Amino acid sequence: MSKLKVIHLIGSAASEFYCDLSRLYARDCLENTANPELYEFHIAYITPDRAWRFPTSLSASDIDAAPPLSIAQAIQTLQNLNIDVMLPQMFCVPGMTQYRNLFNLLNIPYVGNTADLMALVADKAKTRSIVAAAGVAIPTGEVLQAGKLPSIDFPLVIKPLDTDNSIGVALVKDATEWDAALQIALTHGDRVLVEKFIELGREVRCGIVERAGELICLPLEEYALDANIRPIRSYADKLKKNAAGDLDFAAKDITKSWIVDPIDPITERVWAMARICHTALGCRHYSLFDFRIDPQGNPWFLEAGLYCSFAKTSVLSEMAKAAGMPLNSFFDDLLHAAIAV
Repeated sequence: MSKLKVIHLIGSAASEFYCDLSRLYARDCLENTANPELYEFHIAYITPDRAWRFPTSLSASDIDAAPPLSIAQAIQTLQNLNIDVMLPQMFCVPGMTQYRNLFNLLNIPYVGNTADLMALVADKAKTRSIVAAAGVAIPTGEVLQAGKLPSIDFPLVIKPLDTDNSIGVALVKDATEWDAALQIALTHGDRVLVEKFIELGREVRCGIVERAGELICLPLEEYALDANIRPIRSYADKLKKNAAGDLDFAAKDITKSWIVDPIDPITERVWAMARICHTALGCRHYSLFDFRIDPQGNPWFLEAGLYCSFAKTSVLSEMAKAAGMPLNSFFDDLLHAAIAV
């Protein structure tokens, strides 16, 4: 059997932050999925000036040594490599949309959701509207711009309309906190989503994997929150700077998050909502959704995170492992699912 030629699409066309984020997850993926007997890995690395590089590794020296190429030169390189499948590792909006569409034009299949869907879910308000129309409970919300006041009663949650990793997200307890929270959120975009704060019961994420046309719901991951000290998840819960000043994962341990026992009564309720979300949005291969559980045990949709880096520390990787799908088989199954499309 011939090896699969896999191109890892890494970096960012938008900012150095997203370059760092992409490289962080991709490095973990490359280290934990490499299998020379099955795959021939290649790297396409994009920088904010939109130059392409094809380094032999993600070390700074190898990236610097790779010559910058124009998009025309990059396309020729991709064609010469005769790539079988692409793995998206870009988390900026252009990376999740324009660059995926480029691979559509090149007839190179890729793992994960389509460029059109990624463009849609980049807008949290549109995503909310679609799942709500399908019958999923969502908090009361509205989209605001600078100079506008919320019509929703406090407390409320404010978040930039099109960012991930809880960047710019804040709980606003009363009107005295509004202006400062709005200004911070507006540094990440010109519109914000404001939602009624759902009192804390629990907060979970639900992953779904498609197998032979069936939606397989994975064990939930729950996050340790505290109604008084830490009522919502923040950027610091996900990412941090390490001692060297580089972007790194925030520590994940049983005190911060854990896999929920599938016999927990909340599991089936969240799974049912997640299936509706997956179908309503038109997801493919996999999906990931955040839900807030109120004190009465009712799930409320918060966000869709429709990407997976296949890093060992990725949420979907950990959920799949808990479901009896080790990373190597989870990774291989979805590579072949992408090729079969």
